[in-house]
Amino acid sequence: MTVEKNPLPTELIDALLANYKKPEDLIGQDGILKQLTKALVERALQADLPPIPVPI
Repeated sequence: MTVEKNPLPTELIDALLANYKKPEDLIGQDGILKQLTKALVERALQADLPPIPVPI
């Protein structure tokens, strides 16, 4: 099974990096990467995903 990957829009990346000034802004304790990861995980957990079959 091949999953087609869609590149992130340049405008989205530009918006995320608009206030980037130093490496900590990206990967620090409250950096963009941590904020984005949290938002994506929360959104995925709220999604109406089909149940995963578990073999017995």
